[in-house]
Amino acid sequence: YGQDRPADRPLRLGSIKSNLGHTQAAAGVAGVIKMVQALAHEALPRTLHVDAPSPHVDWSSGAVELLTDQRPWPRADTPRRAGVSSFGISGTNAHVIIEEAPAAEAAPSDDAAPSDVAGLFDARSDVDAPVTVEPVAMPVVPWLLSARNPQALREQAERLHAAVSDLDPQDVGLTLATARARFDHRAVVTGPDRDTLLTGLSALAAGTPSPDVAQDVVTPGRLGLLFTGQGAQRAGMGLGLYEAFPVYAGAFDEVCGVLDPLLGRSL
Repeated sequence: YGQDRPADRPLRLGSIKSNLGHTQAAAGVAGVIKMVQALAHEALPRTLHVDAPSPHVDWSSGAVELLTDQRPWPRADTPRRAGVSSFGISGTNAHVIIEEAPAAEAAPSDDAAPSDVAGLFDARSDVDAPVTVEPVAMPVVPWLLSARNPQALREQAERLHAAVSDLDPQDVGLTLATARARFDHRAVVTGPDRDTLLTGLSALAAGTPSPDVAQDVVTPGRLGLLFTGQGAQRAGMGLGLYEAFPVYAGAFDEVCGVLDPLLGRSL
């Protein structure tokens, strides 16, 4: 890529590793995300923590320049392109070329007034106004409801049914999901259109079963996170290390001594 380039347009070289370190299986997609953002912001981000270019690279053999400073990357007469390489620990190399998309035409404006469902409930969150977004087609829209007890949940469904019959279902769904307080008794009504959602609300208000309604009560639980490091390739990968190296075995036993009582089982 660095061959036969104009002197004022060298190949710019950067690295996502300078931002995130070793990301293992996410390295490729992280590089793609970085370059898509660079295209969108019309800027080439600098590579962090660079003291000097590697002496193991012959920088004079082509027009290649390390991105030690951010540089503008505006649209031009020809499409902008970026190559993203991901080098796996096993020697697997992947390379994709990203090209900027054509300039998008302005979408027609929607003059409809935003729906206001924030005043339907006694329970308020710290958001005073409903949240609105540009409409995007969704195959299923969720309407989320919560209350302090089952009777209040049914009453909330009844009030919602009476107030939103002529409002945009997605606008209602977004406001319910992001601008309402959350209590222990919860329900979600799902449907591809307004009629299905309203039918589900009626069933919830009446306390009758519906395939479009799910409800339950919040119960306490615990969250466990397991960071596998380099042990994700195959089961028992660390067993050889444990059997061969006493220092490794001692460190592993120390970790198990802390975590096993908390997990209720042997790590």
